[in-house]
Amino acid sequence: MAIVGREVELLGPVEIGPFSVIVGKVRIGEGTVIHSHVRIEGETEIGKNNQIFTGAVLGTAPQHGKYQGEKTVLRIGDGNIIREYVTMHRGTGLGGGVTSVGDENFLMAYCHIGHDCRVGSRVIMANSSQISGHVLIEDEVVFSGLVGVHQFVRIGQLAMIGGGAMAVMDVPPFAIANGDRARLYGINRIGLKRKGLSVEAIRAIQKAYEILFRSGLRREEAIQKAEKEISPSQEGGKEVQHLLVFVRGSERGITRFRPSRPESDSPDPE
Repeated sequence: MAIVGREVELLGPVEIGPFSVIVGKVRIGEGTVIHSHVRIEGETEIGKNNQIFTGAVLGTAPQHGKYQGEKTVLRIGDGNIIREYVTMHRGTGLGGGVTSVGDENFLMAYCHIGHDCRVGSRVIMANSSQISGHVLIEDEVVFSGLVGVHQFVRIGQLAMIGGGAMAVMDVPPFAIANGDRARLYGINRIGLKRKGLSVEAIRAIQKAYEILFRSGLRREEAIQKAEKEISPSQEGGKEVQHLLVFVRGSERGITRFRPSRPESDSPDPE
């Protein structure tokens, strides 16, 4: 009861449910399970051992006024869970031509990933999170439900975005952001602990956060101060260096911290 076009390549055992339609230059890796009523088209590459649930639509043309039918691609890695009615669009010629999604991501029902996005691995997107075009999402980011992300925004590694947040500026790695428009609420201490970082490493990240976002210094001055006070060789130094590179490279600007500081957001991770 499924329709599979002549150009489709199944690279090993693949399960395709009834009433699914797969057409175009689609390549699907072994072990992937496609449930009923899924549509996959265009030049779409899907890796191994993915679960794609009912109603998902992958690889359709981008929602972009200047798209003229040029050849573009959607690439999806291995081990992803793509739940009901998730949509992902191919890239555009203006944006590099590729939309990419990494490995072991969990995309819950009704999420959308727009054209030319680059999504890392082990990202969790709760229901109805909406990602506009040209967005960069680093590894291990967590989106709560109903999050919206503006075009060209970057979301840093291990950031956590609260429910209903609207991110219109870059959210730095290891941060918690929430609200409309999103503001920083501190560091994602629980996520860092789950990642296995030591207390000393978390303290170093907290110190960098205080310097960058609460010292009142200009961006470059704050970066230079953090570079002097936190050595790359110390516990957490590698993570701090990643944070500093991210902040220095921001073009849209960094999400600001909220004016008040809760008692629970202490520099001491204990």
